[in-house]
Amino acid sequence: MEIYFTPYAEDTLAERSIDKELVLKSIRDPDEIIDGKLGRKVAHKVIHKKLLRVIFEEEGKSYKVITVYFTSPQRYMKQ
Repeated sequence: MEIYFTPYAEDTLAERSIDKELVLKSIRDPDEIIDGKLGRKVAHKVIHKKLLRVIFEEEGKSYKVITVYFTSPQRYMKQ
């Protein structure tokens, strides 16, 4: 599986000081994947009591990361 990042996602990682390895782990071994808007997918991974949300598109056997951010697990995770 190839995972690549849009320029916007690369900028977001730098601005928010998010380690790219955490994003890769979130896609490869998510706590859950849900449907997002515009046919996109959202990978959820709880890390140190925060929820990492990775918005991505599937393109064949590749994944294109659109954006990434941390938020509260209570807001998005199914309990």
